[in-house]
Amino acid sequence: MARRTTSNSTGSSPGPRNRTPQPLPRRRRSFGDFLKALLAFVALLVLLIGVPGALAVLIGWPLPGGAPSLDWLQKEISVDTFINTLTVVVWLAWAQFTACVLVEVKAALSGVGLPNRVPGAGPSQLLARQLVAALLLVGATAASFTPGLSQLGQQLEGNQRPAAAAAQQTPGGLLGQQQEQAAASAAAALAEQAASAAHADGGSGAHASDDDTKFYRIQPPEGRHHDSLWEVAERHLGDGRRYKEIYQLNKDRTQPDGSKLSEASLIRPGWIMEMPGDARGGELVEMPDEAPKVSPEVQRQISDYARTGGAHQQGGGQQGGGSGSLDRDTAHISLPEQRPAPDRGHGQGQQGQQEQAGPAAGEDSGFGLPQALLGAPLLAAGLLGALGRRRRQALWQSALGAVGGRRGMEPPTPTGAAADAQDALLVGADPEGVRLLDLSLRGLASSLAGESRPLPTVYAAWMSGNGDLHLQLAQPAGKPPAPWQLGQDQTFWMLARADAEGYEDVDTAAPYPGLVSLGTMDDSRLLLNLEAVPGIVSLSGREQDRAGVFASVAAELATNGWSDRMTITLVGFGEDLTPLAPNRLRHLDDVEALVETMEAETRQRRGALGAAGQDSVLTGRTGPAQHTRWAPHLVLLAAEPTAEDAVRLAELAADASRLGIGYLVGTQSGDLPGAAWEMEITGEGKLLAPLLGLELDAQLLPVAQQRAVVELFTDADPERDDDRPTTTPPFLVDISEQGRPAVYARLVGPYEIIGLETPDGERSPLLHEALALLLLHREGVHPRVLSSALWPRGVTDDVRDALVERLRAWLGGDPDGTARLGTDPTGRLKLAKSVVSDLDVLRSLYHEATQGRGANSRAVRGRLLTDALVLVRGPLLAERPAGRYGWLTHEIIDAQLPLLVADIGLALSAFHLEKGRAEKAIEALDAALGSAPGDERLWNELLRATHATDDTARLQRVAADLVARSGARGLPPRTEALLDELLPTWRSGVAAVG
Repeated sequence: MARRTTSNSTGSSPGPRNRTPQPLPRRRRSFGDFLKALLAFVALLVLLIGVPGALAVLIGWPLPGGAPSLDWLQKEISVDTFINTLTVVVWLAWAQFTACVLVEVKAALSGVGLPNRVPGAGPSQLLARQLVAALLLVGATAASFTPGLSQLGQQLEGNQRPAAAAAQQTPGGLLGQQQEQAAASAAAALAEQAASAAHADGGSGAHASDDDTKFYRIQPPEGRHHDSLWEVAERHLGDGRRYKEIYQLNKDRTQPDGSKLSEASLIRPGWIMEMPGDARGGELVEMPDEAPKVSPEVQRQISDYARTGGAHQQGGGQQGGGSGSLDRDTAHISLPEQRPAPDRGHGQGQQGQQEQAGPAAGEDSGFGLPQALLGAPLLAAGLLGALGRRRRQALWQSALGAVGGRRGMEPPTPTGAAADAQDALLVGADPEGVRLLDLSLRGLASSLAGESRPLPTVYAAWMSGNGDLHLQLAQPAGKPPAPWQLGQDQTFWMLARADAEGYEDVDTAAPYPGLVSLGTMDDSRLLLNLEAVPGIVSLSGREQDRAGVFASVAAELATNGWSDRMTITLVGFGEDLTPLAPNRLRHLDDVEALVETMEAETRQRRGALGAAGQDSVLTGRTGPAQHTRWAPHLVLLAAEPTAEDAVRLAELAADASRLGIGYLVGTQSGDLPGAAWEMEITGEGKLLAPLLGLELDAQLLPVAQQRAVVELFTDADPERDDDRPTTTPPFLVDISEQGRPAVYARLVGPYEIIGLETPDGERSPLLHEALALLLLHREGVHPRVLSSALWPRGVTDDVRDALVERLRAWLGGDPDGTARLGTDPTGRLKLAKSVVSDLDVLRSLYHEATQGRGANSRAVRGRLLTDALVLVRGPLLAERPAGRYGWLTHEIIDAQLPLLVADIGLALSAFHLEKGRAEKAIEALDAALGSAPGDERLWNELLRATHATDDTARLQRVAADLVARSGARGLPPRTEALLDELLPTWRSGVAAVG
């Protein structure tokens, strides 16, 4: 069960509260307001009176004068027939619009609940609401329902639908507002209508005894956002935490508008709340008969409500500080119910994984890795994947487009803090979890689209300890598509890990790209959907603590694997983070630039949604334009905005969740005007939101780790312009006869080991895999990196240490007594020089041929290059066992080896062409193409070598083969230009050969 927290009663200030937003500054009604009201009045006159009058005078009666007959079907359709048909349609539209106006006027004047929805009148009712709102803008009544004139012309949103009651522990409290309450709340900010929350309708309860039953009427948002039970309890009971007593007294009782209170954070203007007997305050109403100051209608509503059993059945609720039993029905983010984790054996379950990723204090070597990265598996996987892509890009740019010489085949070897950060990423990353999360979400979107069902609004996702995925919905959305199941209630959709592993890739847009990890609770990881927030999320706490949260959120959003496209705007921090993902991260200097940018984007998105006929980005993502539109934009503002800027941001965030825009804003005090959700980060690394029931171990990225991670990315930047020399392989071997190794492993092709006996029993595959990892990392491997590679699900330290000792015993020692598996000063495992792989020899031969003895001797160069190409027997670690060597996905050797083979083939081809041996050159290129078939340089050189044979037919066959391999993509421009030079008639010749 989720832990709940309350404010510290002994502290100097209460803890963070997740409540309705703060009041916004009041402004006097301007001449523009009166002008809008006048224009709205004229528009209503024209639409309600002018339209029917014009139809009656100009068209007359449009319907036939007699009974219908079959002869009508044979008559020619005339202009009059078309006009009369159109007139009937206009009359029907006018009647529907008139009904909408009447419904909106009644709701505005009564102030009770939300307007009823006229069937099939989406745009018409919205237009009616805006016109009535503008007409009443000069009066206080309009503040209770208008969502702002800036939204004129948009479609009705989900907030017009009656809210469905949520069951136990729904995420409605995450954010209890739902779309309905959020739109109305933010609307008050947009209109900035009245200033006071005080309401003078009720009689004073100051002279009542504690035993009297009192009632409170939820107030309309006159110049501020909606009431909340927390604020009501704080004003009238002296402690916001006593909101639970009010909730229990009124839960599931029918309100004047026919709805029922089912979530503590979902209340509506006009609802009646029975209060505990010790409530005090001028807004309270005593027993209905003692309330002469309220209107007769309100007296009747309270009398009817009193008879539903609140005072008689509930007994006035708890008294005191609200420290009784926890209310399981109160809306909050709750942990999903956990299923027993399967027994994986050998300590490889979740517990083992936690030990693997735990603090490094227990390491025998006495050193550790950054805990912030070890404890963030999704963030680490995203960073590791992005770093691998950056390094591969650098390799290809070095190979294909370098000017002034190659930068080398090897990326810079990180040292110091950067090396520790890289090891922490390798240990902490959970790429399989990221893959399954992505597959699960896209599979859900595809299934719902196939059933013509919209995507439900998801506030949060929990990744439980046993690998299951739980989505918390804003409100019940029916039965999920298989293999998804209902969770502990109607607002939980659950997918078991075993079912997620059965998903296959689907061609659909990412449905929830705004999910981001915030931290863990009881071994379950919470991902909050910032994109779905109905307003601003505020984060309070010390500046350095907030910085760690903001950096973690920014880094994960920039590199995560479950989003297609997004923009993350960083304001007040993070300029140094942009190298992580230059295409996603954008830095702005100040709030003024942010507001200007977001105003333009908000207008553009509203227009795009309207033009596409969509009511939100969620429905747009399941439509035909899913891959080109509706990418999220998440704004991270670390510096606390001024009061004026906060109001402007609140106005922008009013419609943000519908448009796919999220706002996370830092604040020192915790009081941010317009904030819908409030959280606090403590100095102990706890992320708190008491009203939501949240107490997380926060996911952070401290400054030291930020710098180390950024260093890894900047060192691998292919566009970096520096004076670094061409890199050499990190390990060169003696290729002479005297340098024969004691242990020789063949990795390029089928895996073979020469010089060691095959280990006995089940440990043989593990020892072979461990040796391969060490051979690919001659700079050394951290023991925890080794164990995470061999046991991705985790393993205890004693199992890992036992394997290392067996590996050390298997490798043995050199004649001088030195162990072939040692430990360097940093504690990393490192092989002796007497243990060599064919990949080491391959690199050494190429280096010696191009930069060593072969650079000055043509004969030596040819011999070394020929020997190197002979070593290539196939792909790296061919025929390796299924299910093992998963760590290779983190490596760039799959890009390095083909490029190295291509470089050797090109060098050997050039060597032969210098002496006119075209056939030998073609032979070398064909051998290299076997390992690097997609390398454009090899094909271009093969065209030149074939052209040197003066065999036009053969050249045409090579060109035809190249065109066939290129497929629908077509030939690269440089290859086309080369063919135009060598074979001007190649297009017709290729067609003839084909």
